[in-house]
Formats: sequence, structure tokens, C-alpha cells
Amino acid sequence: MKTPKFLDPALEPIAEKVITGQRLTRSDGITLYRSSDLMGVGRLASLVRKRLYGTKTYYVYNQHLNYTNVCVNRCLFCAYSKDKGENGAFTLSLDDVVRLIQERTDEPIKEIHIVGGLNPELPFSYYLDLVRTVKSIRPETAVKAFTAVEIDHFSRISGLSLGKVFEAFKEAGLSMMPGGGAEILSDRIHLKLYKKKIGPQRWLEVTKEAHKAGIPTNATMLYGHIETLEERVNHLLKLRALQDETGGIQAFIPLAFHSENTTLAHIPPTTAFDDLKTIAVARLVLDNIPHIKAYWVMISPALAQVAMAFGADDMDGTIVEEKITHMAGARTPKRLTIDQLREMILAAGFEPVERDAFYGH
Repeated sequence: MKTPKFLDPALEPIAEKVITGQRLTRSDGITLYRSSDLMGVGRLASLVRKRLYGTKTYYVYNQHLNYTNVCVNRCLFCAYSKDKGENGAFTLSLDDVVRLIQERTDEPIKEIHIVGGLNPELPFSYYLDLVRTVKSIRPETAVKAFTAVEIDHFSRISGLSLGKVFEAFKEAGLSMMPGGGAEILSDRIHLKLYKKKIGPQRWLEVTKEAHKAGIPTNATMLYGHIETLEERVNHLLKLRALQDETGGIQAFIPLAFHSENTTLAHIPPTTAFDDLKTIAVARLVLDNIPHIKAYWVMISPALAQVAMAFGADDMDGTIVEEKITHMAGARTPKRLTIDQLREMILAAGFEPVERDAFYGH
């Protein structure tokens, strides 16, 4: 195959590697991020995406459940967390959970996504009962619950090892974990923005233990705040190294930072250029992580549609109701229908494929 020409000649040696299936280096990742040739970077990412999936684009019928926003961490980039008693603070009872899940039992939901804050008043038994309750109502539906941050919290309040925590949740019905809480895997960012939350090494350790327990996960990166491009690439390489070791990451989800209602409200939103570049770089660098999501809640349905041509192969899903990003000022819808998702994928020239939580068709 002939090497394509680029507006940015620095992309040409990277193109040779992509075409011949060679692994990209840290230097390559930084070059891709620094390049102003967005279409060139996108073309390379599209080449890899088509090599893997052709025109297939995945989506899932899913429901989000945020069980509490009371959280002791109070990260500087978070508009979701509250202190107990603060205006807007909430914690769902198990009866609330039953009501929210039963409201949609007539819908063919394949995945229920559960995350929340670190509420110091909730016992370990609450979280096990939460999973059991959801699973009892929707036994056919995969429960994708709790970030590595939450799992670490459960280990501390229960006195159990990570292995024992995962064993308990698997028995309760946990199928997999989302990838939140990674933020930027940088000690510098950790100390500046979320020092009460677990740091990079602990996040990687918890995720590794999940994979060891047979629980697949996703992985995320929160970008567009105070991180450098080098720190973004380092983050991707740490995920790639973990995946080399465990093979347990199903999908990577770039999360565009929304600063409204946070202490970092002075930081402008990410640009479409940056959003598409980040998806493309992820597809090129993360050669061992199967799927790259264009999370429409963060970047808008319209831009997620374009992202299919920049390396993304998954549009996520219906969502039903998402609170965390919308409390940070997101103007995107709180849900999309299956018909809307399919129409968006088809209009972009791709083939919509409904999946389950594990990418089974």
C-alpha cells in the first residue's frame, strides 16, 4: 500500500508504522497531538478503525443510575458532588432504585450503568444490595457498576481485600466495571485537582485486580483542563501497558472536560478539533484496546457522528438519564432513542450494530 501524503510531513513516518502494523511510540503520540493536520491524523485513525471493524458502529440500549452525589472527595473538576445536607444532595434508597428500574422494564435494556459518589454514611451492604436489587428486577441485563475509586472505597470501609470485594460483587451480580476515575494518570494532576481521590497507581492496581477477578472494565481519560499533551500521551501508554498485561479493557472513552459549575469554570470547553484529535490519537496509540467510544453526552451527538470517521467505533447508547456531566453544564440531551442512534450512524455512512455490554451482536 502506498504511503499517503500529508499536509504535515511529520505524519509520514507514523503513517508507515500504521500501514505496516507497528506499535507507535511516546514520541509518535506527541507528534500526532501536536500536528495541525487534523484530517491527516483522522485518516490514519480511520484506516485502523476500518481494518478492525469495517463500517460497523456499535451502540447499546442502556440505562444510567447515579445512586448518590454525596462525596467526601470533592474533586476540583467535579460539579456533581455535594456534602451531606447541601442543597441538591441526594442518595437513593433501595426503594428508589426499584422504582427507577421498574419504570423501564418494558424497554429492552441490555446494560445498566451504575456510579456515584463516596457517601461516608452508606455501609458496604448497601452497594451489594444495590446490585442484587437491580439484578433481581433485570436478571437478563448486565450490571456495569462502580469505578475503581468506588471499589477502593468499598475495600476500605469493609476491611476486605480487593479480591474479596470483587468476589462479593460477582456473587451479587456485577458483570463489569465502567472506566471512570482515571482522570489523567499523572501524580502532578492528582495533587492539584483530586488529591483526596485515589492516585494513578492505585487506579491501575484496582483495575488490574478487577481483570484478575474476571471482571472486564472500560478505561477513560478526562482531558481539556490543566493537563499537558505529554501527560495525555503518558496516560494512554499506561493504559496500553496495563492492557498488555491483563487484556481486560474492553473500550477506551475520552471524556471532554465540562467546567461549568466547578472551581475550574474559567477553563473554556474543549474544541471540536481537540475532541476529534483525541479520539484519533487514542485509536492509533491504543493498539490493544478493542473499542474507542465517541461519548455523545460529552461531545454532542453531532460531533460523535463525525468521530466515526476519526477512529471511534462505538456511539455508546441511549443513556436514559445521565446526571454527572449535565450538572457540569452539558447541553446535550439526557437520552437518545435507538432510532436516533441508528439514523445518526447511517447518515454518516456507517453500519449500526446493536451490542450487549460485552460487544456481542
